[in-house]
Amino acid sequence: MTPPPFQRFLDEQRDDVWRFLVASVGRDAADDCFQETFLAALRAYPRTRVDNPRAWVLTIAHRKAIDHHRARARHPLPVGDALPDIPASSPTEPGDDGELWARVRALPAKQRAALTLRFAADLSHAEVARALGGSEEAARRLTHEGLKKLRLEMT
Repeated sequence: MTPPPFQRFLDEQRDDVWRFLVASVGRDAADDCFQETFLAALRAYPRTRVDNPRAWVLTIAHRKAIDHHRARARHPLPVGDALPDIPASSPTEPGDDGELWARVRALPAKQRAALTLRFAADLSHAEVARALGGSEEAARRLTHEGLKKLRLEMT
């Protein structure tokens, strides 16, 4: 079975991809990620045989969103003429929880990611699993083990 012309594929998928990218990277960066997504899809389209084209193109869009976040994390942040003498508190460390978040940062990478996504980003276990690329059971286990380790250290 030959795939439909790419323009038809683009017309059918663009709204879903656009909404996904706006939610993932914001409206400002969504334009660039959208173009990169469909350029990558266009390059692979002639030799690709997929059962679910929507899932295929959303996977490409997800990877482009990850690339965007990684690239943004590498860019230097502009600062004023002088840096403050006292560091500002981090937005993920509200109140006097600095010690707790320091202990979270010391956890193994997967446990730290699971706890941060679950509690700082307020994601469900299923969403944490999708973000980490694992099963919901694994996300629950990582969260449980991280909390268990924190409880032991805090007592």
